[in-house]
Amino acid sequence: MNFTYPKNEKLKSKITIGLLFSEGKSVSKYPLRLVYYSGNLGKGQKIKMGVSVSKKYFKKAVDRNYFKRVLRETYRLNKHLLIDNLNQPHAFMLFYQSKDRLPYEEINTKTIQLFGKFLQQNIKSALPENTSNLEEL
Repeated sequence: MNFTYPKNEKLKSKITIGLLFSEGKSVSKYPLRLVYYSGNLGKGQKIKMGVSVSKKYFKKAVDRNYFKRVLRETYRLNKHLLIDNLNQPHAFMLFYQSKDRLPYEEINTKTIQLFGKFLQQNIKSALPENTSNLEEL
């Protein structure tokens, strides 16, 4: 497995981010929210991911940067759940939406559950019948 987060997977395009918020949909699993847009990302890209932590909840940049690092790390370790089950390009934005300072292990667990919830809502009809491992997430 490829546990990297290369530059070409990072969501940087203002146009794509605009589409994400104007035409995208979202899935939530406290304290995380995943906003996604399915469409052409260009250059054969399969996935683009961005992370965000609100200044409303964490006033200090040090705290926001810590949670952004945690979100990027949980995505990096669990992105295979998304990539293995996507059949068209997607852009994602992962938000941390709580004042609560959860430990890394709990955020990682919530990320796995969030990805599972996303896949159940959007990809379930395209998957074969014998994929019961998604329901465990």
